[in-house]
Amino acid sequence: MLRIACPFCGTRDHSEFSYGGDGSVNYPALDAALEAWHDAVFLRDNICGRQVETWQHVHGCRMWLLVERDTMTHEIFSVRPAHAGLATVLEATE
Repeated sequence: MLRIACPFCGTRDHSEFSYGGDGSVNYPALDAALEAWHDAVFLRDNICGRQVETWQHVHGCRMWLLVERDTMTHEIFSVRPAHAGLATVLEATE
């Protein structure tokens, strides 16, 4: 079972979250060439090991998270808000 430690709600079962995809993708500018968007959306590495993923806590605070997870063991190494401003606010309140 995969359990994700939401920085706002606490540790929850993965069924409360929705997988958003590879969190390491740098998307091109909105007016970038079609080929750049094609590559960003469809060409991905199939990583075996640690990778950063986006997850949304859809049945909780609805926050988008960056989860560093091992794709082979499902071990989670870190969880942080995807929005840098929220991460700063949460760190200031700790």
